[in-house]
Amino acid sequence: MAREVLVVVGLVVFAAAFRACRKNWTRKLGALVFLVASFLALYFLTHNIWAGMLAVLGWFFLPWIELLTRVRKMRLPIDNQLQHRDPPEDEFFPNASRALAAMSDAHFEHVGDSAWKWAGMEQYFRLHWNPEEKAVATVCLCEQDNVAFAFLAITSRAEDGRIFRTTNFPFSPTLKNPPGFHCKHVPCERNCFHLMLQDHQSFLAKMKVTHDELTTPDPENLEDEIEEEMRVQIEHNLQHGIIERTNDGHFRYSVRGLFFLWKQFAKDMIRLC
Repeated sequence: MAREVLVVVGLVVFAAAFRACRKNWTRKLGALVFLVASFLALYFLTHNIWAGMLAVLGWFFLPWIELLTRVRKMRLPIDNQLQHRDPPEDEFFPNASRALAAMSDAHFEHVGDSAWKWAGMEQYFRLHWNPEEKAVATVCLCEQDNVAFAFLAITSRAEDGRIFRTTNFPFSPTLKNPPGFHCKHVPCERNCFHLMLQDHQSFLAKMKVTHDELTTPDPENLEDEIEEEMRVQIEHNLQHGIIERTNDGHFRYSVRGLFFLWKQFAKDMIRLC
């Protein structure tokens, strides 16, 4: 038994070492080694291969604890509105100053600062626009329970109503995207705005969208566009049964929606490991 314990402990140490590395492939290798350690731990206790497999699969079913205890009880507003908010302090806004300086270098002009709340989470937006690029750039901060993360997004809109967005948002979307919405996710480590702008331009080229097909943003209507985009997405998910209306003007995730979220969580566990 001592030998088996040492094998598992050794694998856990190796997994932690690989996870501490900066390269993506070594971090993924660390996650794989940790799964092997989980398999062997239960296998050594039971001498049953299926028990070991159950230990591995158990990690992918952990999100159900959150889904059934917190997410199922959430009530989110169907018609949410942005409100003006002063910028957060720099220490609460990771990498914001560097991103804002890069936007200024790329001739994106600051338009405004807005925020809204979603079931205890507050999203804060710093909006910028560039009429020559025909694009809107956003630095977004999400705060919930003293946990915060920031991400960037660059959005262009075509004359036919299609929306094209490049973002380093670190998680999979929690709602289905409506038709006409096209999103390119880049790694969350790619937080250099100049590189993201190049990614966005390449994305438009890949989608065969020319500069002449894009509309020039109206800085006076950027908040309205964000609100309308959310309303369209909510309506799309209501139609597909991902969410359902409550009796107080809110919506909640349906059973189908919980399985959709679980799939998204599982994808994130694989992608972000």
